[in-house]
Amino acid sequence: MNNFKNVWIFAQVQRGRLSPTALELLTAGRKLADSLKEKLCAVLVGYHVEPFVKDLVEHGADVIYVCDAPLLENYVDDVYARVLADLVAQYKPNKFLLPATNLGRSLSAKTAVFVGTGLTADATEVTIHEPDGQLYATRPTFGGNLMATITCKRTRPEMCSLRPMSYEKALAKPGRTGEVIHFAFDAKRHVSAARFIEFIKSGAEGIDLAEAEIIVAGGRGVGKPEGFVLLQKLADRLGGAVAASRAAVDNGWIDYRYQIGLTGRTVKPKLYIACGISGQIQHMAGMSGSDVIVAINKDPQAPIMKAANFAVEGDLYEVIPAMLEELK
Repeated sequence: MNNFKNVWIFAQVQRGRLSPTALELLTAGRKLADSLKEKLCAVLVGYHVEPFVKDLVEHGADVIYVCDAPLLENYVDDVYARVLADLVAQYKPNKFLLPATNLGRSLSAKTAVFVGTGLTADATEVTIHEPDGQLYATRPTFGGNLMATITCKRTRPEMCSLRPMSYEKALAKPGRTGEVIHFAFDAKRHVSAARFIEFIKSGAEGIDLAEAEIIVAGGRGVGKPEGFVLLQKLADRLGGAVAASRAAVDNGWIDYRYQIGLTGRTVKPKLYIACGISGQIQHMAGMSGSDVIVAINKDPQAPIMKAANFAVEGDLYEVIPAMLEELK
């Protein structure tokens, strides 16, 4: 195991855009690398990804591994995973962090299988255990009622997919320099039984939750799918996005992609308006990093009311129309 050195992060690029998760992973990876006194490395795989090298270096990467080829333009998990597995076999990283995005969850699992190592999925915190240098990855378990810390003692690299927004984005240091290592794509070796056919953009409209500075979220108290039309009006008026708790999603009132919480997405808006949401720990884990929380609930004893910066006791079907009228 002494042959395995350095901390790697996977810098996700899709449709010509560097995912913000790359900068979050650089923050987490830097802490690990500094603890181990090793280098922090980023991996870029895709087509026309070379332009992102400078950005990653300025945000903290010491080494960038680049595999850039036309056949990598569209993501196919088997192909990407085989590229990563070959990179791992040749350069032997000690730790490897990937984003727990839809793409990252699939890619990390496939890569771990091809490499023959362990993977902690959907972690929210990573640290180094100083006595032995092991990666300690912590993630929610049993529906968020417990936090489990997981280790991988017998194989390397220790792999982990890290939940988006668990860490702040790394700050840029313009002019910073780093090493670039190019890795050749092998069309005969990096293959898959799957074939890319077509990219179909999601029908979802509006602001992406990951980028929204204002979020209006609804829970069980919304009571019906039509209630989210009212929440959308408030979100539109504020220039924000709509979200939901698991209860609303489970009842079929809104699609899963809007779900916030341990089993959904993590967000950190400047303003989070929780409408008819009780505020159970599973939901709070996904939005507790909000700068300002406003709760609208008929139950003054609901947990969300105690956690909120501003608690409005009342029926959301009366409160929100009043807010809309005031906002005119």
